[in-house]
Amino acid sequence: MGVVYLGKDPTIQRHVAIKTMRLDDIDNEEELKEFRDRFFREAESTGRLSHPNIVTVYDAGEQEGLAYIAMEYLEGTLLSCYCQKSTLLPAKQALQIVATVADALDYAHSQGVIHRDVKPPNIMILKQRLVKVMDFGIAKMASGSKTQTSMILGTPRYMSPEQATGKDVDGRSDVFSLGIVLFELLTGERPFDAENMPALVTRIAKAPHAPLLKYRRDLPTRVQAILDRALQKEIPNRYRHASDMAQDLRDVFQVMPR
Repeated sequence: MGVVYLGKDPTIQRHVAIKTMRLDDIDNEEELKEFRDRFFREAESTGRLSHPNIVTVYDAGEQEGLAYIAMEYLEGTLLSCYCQKSTLLPAKQALQIVATVADALDYAHSQGVIHRDVKPPNIMILKQRLVKVMDFGIAKMASGSKTQTSMILGTPRYMSPEQATGKDVDGRSDVFSLGIVLFELLTGERPFDAENMPALVTRIAKAPHAPLLKYRRDLPTRVQAILDRALQKEIPNRYRHASDMAQDLRDVFQVMPR
C-alpha cells in the first residue's frame, strides 16, 4: 500500500510530496518486479517532462526496502469535485480547463509519453486556477514501452475502445479519455455506463455516447462536434493531436459570453 508524505527540503525551503511504497513486504518475486516497475515508471515518465501544467518530479529512489518519488507539492481541488450536477463549473471555464489539459497531454505525447489514465481525479485545479495533470503511474513510453500491450491498465470508465480491449494505444487514446472527462465536466453524467465490467467494455467499444445537447441545450453546437470527434470509436477518426482538440475548444470559448 502506498503512502504519500509532505516533506520539506531544508536547503531551499521547498515543500514536496513524497510518494512511497514498501517493497520489502512483497514476498512474491514476480509481484515485486511488477510493483517496482510500475512505481518507478511514474518517475521515469513524468521525470522526462517539463511543462507548467504537468506535476514535476524532483527525485526517485529506493532505500532499505522503501521506494520513493519526490514530486511537486500541490494544493488545490481535484477536477472530480466539479463533475457532479450540483457543482458544475461555468461552461466556459470547463472548456478552458480541458483545453489546457489537452495541451499538456500533447506535450507529453511529443516526448513519447502516453498517460493512459486521464480522468478527473488525476487533474487538479490550484488556487490560482492553474491546471495540473498528475499520476503518470501507468504511462506508456511510445518507444520501447515497458508495459505489455495485452495488459488492461487504467480506469475502466475512462478507457478508449482500444485500451478497454487490451490493444495497443497511442496519444489518441488519451484524447478519447479526455472527451469523457469533458462530457462529465459539462453534464455531471457519464457518456458510457453499465452495471458490470464486460457490459461497460462493450458500450465503450460499440455503443454511441449519449448526446451532449440532451443535457446542455445552452451550449454551442460546435461543442457537440468537438466531443463527437474526440469520442470516435475508430482511432483515425479522432483528433490526431490533442493540441488540435485544444485549439477547437479555444475557438469556441473565446467567443462565448462571460
